[in-house]
Amino acid sequence: MKYLSEILEGLAFTELQGSADTEITAVVFDSRKVVPGCLFVAVKGTVVDGHDYIDQAMKDGATVIICEDLPAHTASEVDFLMVANSAIALGIVAANFYDIPSAKLKLVGVTGTNGKTTIATLLYQLFRDLGYKCGLLSTVENQINGKIIPSTHTTPDPVELNRLMDDMVNAGCDYCFMEVSSHAVAQHRIVGLQFAGGIFTNLTHDHLDYHKTFALYLKAKKTFFDELPKSAFALTNLDDKNGNVMLQNTNAHKKTYGLKNMADYKAKILENQFGGLLLQIDSEDVWFKMVGTFNAYNLMAVYAAAMLLEQDKAKVLTILSKLTGAEGRFEYVIAPNKIIGIVDYAHTPDAVQNVLSTIHDIRKGNEKVITVIGCGGDRDKTKRPIMAKVACEWSDKVILTSDNPRTEDPAQIIKDMEEGVDPAFKRFTISITDRREAIKTACHLARPGDIILLAGKGHEKYQEINGVKNHFDDMEELLEQFKTIE
Repeated sequence: MKYLSEILEGLAFTELQGSADTEITAVVFDSRKVVPGCLFVAVKGTVVDGHDYIDQAMKDGATVIICEDLPAHTASEVDFLMVANSAIALGIVAANFYDIPSAKLKLVGVTGTNGKTTIATLLYQLFRDLGYKCGLLSTVENQINGKIIPSTHTTPDPVELNRLMDDMVNAGCDYCFMEVSSHAVAQHRIVGLQFAGGIFTNLTHDHLDYHKTFALYLKAKKTFFDELPKSAFALTNLDDKNGNVMLQNTNAHKKTYGLKNMADYKAKILENQFGGLLLQIDSEDVWFKMVGTFNAYNLMAVYAAAMLLEQDKAKVLTILSKLTGAEGRFEYVIAPNKIIGIVDYAHTPDAVQNVLSTIHDIRKGNEKVITVIGCGGDRDKTKRPIMAKVACEWSDKVILTSDNPRTEDPAQIIKDMEEGVDPAFKRFTISITDRREAIKTACHLARPGDIILLAGKGHEKYQEINGVKNHFDDMEELLEQFKTIE
């Protein structure tokens, strides 16, 4: 419990009706979570406007309301604060309510289109193996020094973020590694957090259903770096054409990593095969269990961040060489007849190309590549034909199927994808709406030594259809089919 005056520290408001001495039991922005004595922040969301629920929040016991527009009727026993942007206000008051836990940790954020989960997870695993207590906030799961907390969003809401970090502080954590999504930046979910560092991976076609233009998508990523403090580091992928853009206006300590250009932290790929990667880093040859050029970039981002966090180079490289990354990221199994199955979360054109080009680089000869791929419903439709086109260009056979159709007709999503299939590739392309049947078909088309890629769902253990999440696990389905192959 805190006094309102403590929670308002650093918040600009235009009007206060009531007393700053009010005691606050909780900070909420979802009217369904209102408890007696809480502060309710009315946030104007993309779908729901919290201002529509102010009356209900007061009825349920909220004693303070933060809003942009005063309701027609107010209660004398309820304090009202007017602000210009209630989403920004939510971040500030949530951080203050939990005593700004991010300042008590070394918080490192990872942003970009691809690689966020792998980098954040590797950093978490690395620093735990270095002997630190750590927290992880990622798409796959949240963790507090080994304790797993299910994840619902890439970046949680401000209240949940600060609550989780407060739990990390109470558990004695030294570091927290988190994914920072473009949605989270645009929706001010990271306002009030104090970062020790930021990492940029890459920027490619994604989320244009939300951001509308690539320029706005880039701006969301860049805003994260623009707002880093002088005490933080800003680490960017110099080989990405937008890498330097991220550093243009930041006050943070600027550093770069890469494989091609003259970066501060540079590596060279010596070997790339299914068994792993051999990289030359700072004149040292190190074998890693992870596969592919994209993972070489991920490993370099982690290595560079560890150096900027003043860790021992030899210990870092030794531990990194043993790690395998996040679940559902180029995760592969081999059938008894030597068919190779790969499950990967790739759900953008660039990510699909990265995975398939990696397969191309490490395949030995005449193996066929069979790709099973879909696109999510209620998401960016413009990338659907592009993803199909990329899959066809880099595969010998392609099966277009469902991903998470959500509220859309899966057959229509596949039709959208088919628009990207060049006539020359149509005889090598099959459309099967049922994802389980698509995987089964791929396994029966494959011959010994062939490679099957299941793209798009990765770590997910469900398929969302009309609001219902049905159990579905690509790796589970793949292994089940491998049992039937002689």
